[in-house]
Amino acid sequence: MSHVKVEIASQPDCWRQAATMADSAGLPRTGERVAVAGCGTSWFMAQAYAALREQEGHGETDAFQASEFPYGRAYDRVIAISRSGTTTEVVDLLAALDGRIPTTVITADPEAPVAAMAGEAIVLNFADELSVVQTRFATSTLAMLRAHLGHDIEALAADGAAAVRLPLPTHPALAEQITFLGRGWTVGLAEDAALKCREAAGWWAEAYPAMEYRHGPIALARERRVVWAFGEIPDGLPAEVEQTGATFVHSQHNGGYWGAGERAGFDPMADLVVAQRVAVLFATSQGLDPDHPRGVTRSVVLP
Repeated sequence: MSHVKVEIASQPDCWRQAATMADSAGLPRTGERVAVAGCGTSWFMAQAYAALREQEGHGETDAFQASEFPYGRAYDRVIAISRSGTTTEVVDLLAALDGRIPTTVITADPEAPVAAMAGEAIVLNFADELSVVQTRFATSTLAMLRAHLGHDIEALAADGAAAVRLPLPTHPALAEQITFLGRGWTVGLAEDAALKCREAAGWWAEAYPAMEYRHGPIALARERRVVWAFGEIPDGLPAEVEQTGATFVHSQHNGGYWGAGERAGFDPMADLVVAQRVAVLFATSQGLDPDHPRGVTRSVVLP
């Protein structure tokens, strides 16, 4: 069994452990103006958290790729997410801030350079991974941040445990292309699901805000292609997609992939677990190693 399969399956337990760290020093207080930065999957988790925090009234929150951080803006705190703690863009961001703004880094390695550079370091070493492809570290980071916002992580973990066992809603023999959609905080999850398919399997996958999908990207939809929505579905969109011949996937649509007993309230983060499993299947169906994708490294360290 690949490392990533084990790591995907371990996520519910990791989320529970991450929730116990929700009172860690360095997490923002209500009312603070916060920026969250990362690269790749970490950036997508930053997007999800930023949307949730602001939507729920905890304070203005922005998310940025670490390489595109707007240094001219004023923030009360900057949170940087980096599994390895060595990513060049995150190191450069913390060096540029250099104590001018309170900083917190969330990482898997307590000895990583960023842990010493930030004002506060939160170490999720229990969620570190052997696979190059990020799954449980990123989602555990988001679970901790959601717990800090007051979310019920035990309910999330129960959905995650179910997601590990569910039959997959699509198969590589039936899907030559996938488009993931989200709304609000689930846009970040959709982006990460698409990245998982691209990096683990080299599969053609895209992601869009669900309301934006009608404005051009729907032209991709046709037979043997999949449109997979996270969270809330815009009115009429499933029927519009199905008219193209594409398959519409959603955990509650037409009974979803739960089978005959439709389940209400399936958490979109658990839905991401299902998408991670699909990405691994797409990789192994081509004889690829999902732990070591072509051209992808654990950390991008530039000269």
